[in-house]
Amino acid sequence: MSLRDGPLGDIKPPLAWMAGVALIIALGAALAVFVGDRRGTARGQALVTTRRAADAVVGPVGGVLSAPIGWVRQGVDAGKDYVFAGTQNRALKRQLIEAGAWKDEAVALRNENARLRALLGVKTDPPIPMVFARTVIDARGPFANTRLADAGAQRGVTEGNPVMSERGLVGRVTGVGPRVSRIMLLTDAGSRTPVIVGANGRAILTGDGGANPSLAYLRTHDVLHAGDRVLTSGDGGVLPRGLPVGSAVMGLDGVWRVALDSDASPIDFVHILLFRDFSQLVAPGALAPAALPSTSTGAPDVDASPGPATSSRAPAPAPAAAGAGSRR
Repeated sequence: MSLRDGPLGDIKPPLAWMAGVALIIALGAALAVFVGDRRGTARGQALVTTRRAADAVVGPVGGVLSAPIGWVRQGVDAGKDYVFAGTQNRALKRQLIEAGAWKDEAVALRNENARLRALLGVKTDPPIPMVFARTVIDARGPFANTRLADAGAQRGVTEGNPVMSERGLVGRVTGVGPRVSRIMLLTDAGSRTPVIVGANGRAILTGDGGANPSLAYLRTHDVLHAGDRVLTSGDGGVLPRGLPVGSAVMGLDGVWRVALDSDASPIDFVHILLFRDFSQLVAPGALAPAALPSTSTGAPDVDASPGPATSSRAPAPAPAAAGAGSRR
């Protein structure tokens, strides 16, 4: 038997009487607000008491009446989100792609700024004038490793100037134009650089087109170890002494080679050292001859002026008389 055919079938749906109850409560709350809004006087103490009671009733009633409205608003918002979920999803994907591009650019700029700050901190002792430049790849063959820099003769660059990155020596300038110069890297087959290996070893860093140039003509009294530091020696006056080059490593062919410090980062920002010769490493006049001390002994000066000509030779002996021995 269904509920409608039972003894409770004449009862109306709950929505109808709930609406009636809500209407009665609303009317009572409106009446309480109307009464409570009237200004009391000293003689209307009963009215003031009634207003306070009405205020105490209106608070909970207002909360009860506003709760369904909040539920309805939440339901409407949930429905809108469900209906427009596809559009919002596409918009979020587009924003995510744009954010990823901005993130990549921000990371690249952060790394570039860090490298530029490190490059600005490159110092030499004694100080050597430097020119900042940006380079691009200019490889023209399997054994040629060169780059082009956007600094030339107009900025004081000359052939032979050493080139450094923020990590260490990169190479040297082999060609100069008014606004551009060519840099031959240490790995180029034509590169030859005098270096110090370890404590007192001497060698010629020789490029062969590979990543690790070899140490030719190695002369040392000590045993080399992997990781020994390699610096420029300054021999020949082509490069200043003490520029960082790399670390010694043993190659697979049994030849000592160098892991270059400059390979630790891209070679796109460099310093060109305006080095000519060792005379510019000291102040002008520092190599001038010093004043020699006086050689005077206090003895009277001897007059060296020429006097009358006199013969310094002893007088010649008188010749023997002729025939002296025949008188006997």
